[in-house]
Amino acid sequence: MIRRDITEELRQCAREYPVVTILGPRQAGKTTLVRMTFPGTTYFSLEDPDVRLAANADPRGFLGRIEGTGILDEVQRLPLLLSYIQGIVDQAGKPGHFILTGSHQPRLHEAISQSLAGRTAMLTLWPFSLHELSHYAPLWDPFELIVKGSFPRLHEDGLDPRRFYNSYVQTYVERDVHALIQLRDLTQFQQFLVLLAGRVGQVVNLASLASDVGVSGKTLRNWLSVLKASYLVFELPPYFRNIRKRVTRSPKIYFTDTGLVAFLLGIHTAEQALRDPLRGSLYENLVLTEIIKGALARGIRPEIYFFRDAHGNEVDLLIREKGKFFAVEIKSAATFSTDFLKGLERFRALAGEHPARESVLYNGEQELTVRGVDIFNPLHADDLWAAVCRQ
Repeated sequence: MIRRDITEELRQCAREYPVVTILGPRQAGKTTLVRMTFPGTTYFSLEDPDVRLAANADPRGFLGRIEGTGILDEVQRLPLLLSYIQGIVDQAGKPGHFILTGSHQPRLHEAISQSLAGRTAMLTLWPFSLHELSHYAPLWDPFELIVKGSFPRLHEDGLDPRRFYNSYVQTYVERDVHALIQLRDLTQFQQFLVLLAGRVGQVVNLASLASDVGVSGKTLRNWLSVLKASYLVFELPPYFRNIRKRVTRSPKIYFTDTGLVAFLLGIHTAEQALRDPLRGSLYENLVLTEIIKGALARGIRPEIYFFRDAHGNEVDLLIREKGKFFAVEIKSAATFSTDFLKGLERFRALAGEHPARESVLYNGEQELTVRGVDIFNPLHADDLWAAVCRQ
């Protein structure tokens, strides 16, 4: 398995905090990351029923077996351990005492907030970044990558994406969803997943979507919360501060991994993705997740938005970092057009401020600078976060 981009941040956190917690979607590589970063460390997986039974029966005795650094994998399976960990680190806290991993769920988040506030560094691991994927292929076709996705096992073990995502969805629905909510009809939830995939990169009308699925708006909002808590989807909020004109105030929906979106939409080849009506949204999702992964590898929770006014003028991504704004347009076209600049120019006029850097990320080969805007192919950047946030 390759070295993950977040490894040095993880080590630095372990040098500074008694507890480091790594959250993220299932199969993102959390277990492999911590075991590679801390080889020879005492390791327990709370997915193991015997381990979980022992830890539940005698939490103090169980945790007392850990000398030096200890890894507790899938800690969301037994959140009560966090209170005992709090007592241990408060009495004899030392840097890197506990390394925790988990799929981010409401109960786990609540337990961490109550028990480990100020005691744990929080990191988030998503599937492979482009830099990590370069170990498997030096340069990727974006539409091939959209279909294949970025989960480590797909690339490390050469798995078939269609088979992998079919299993992933079934396992997720049967395990995680049932653990979080009581589903009366699995078919409705799966239909909701497919319909949500069809709205990727769009402002989602939840009332309309609820009607299409045949459930109440409250139920749909609960389902969406489950998807976000499990790191399957995330929201990109709109930016409207300091802008007096009427703007969109509802978030856009994206998926953490494009391979899952493609599978749900029945897109199984790069050629299908290239010709699909959602081609632009899929490409936008791919690029956006790559930018976010660069921030997460640095331990940064990115402050990101999109902008759209009542006239349809839009900027795909606005990043606020260190008090400065960075504006990004994402286009799947292979040929640059000055039309790509219109949204950036409109935002600049409405906001009354010039971003520290403006970029157009497109699927072409040429690198250009037009009207002060940098135009380049995002798949050619070693570190896309640094490339768009460079001043």
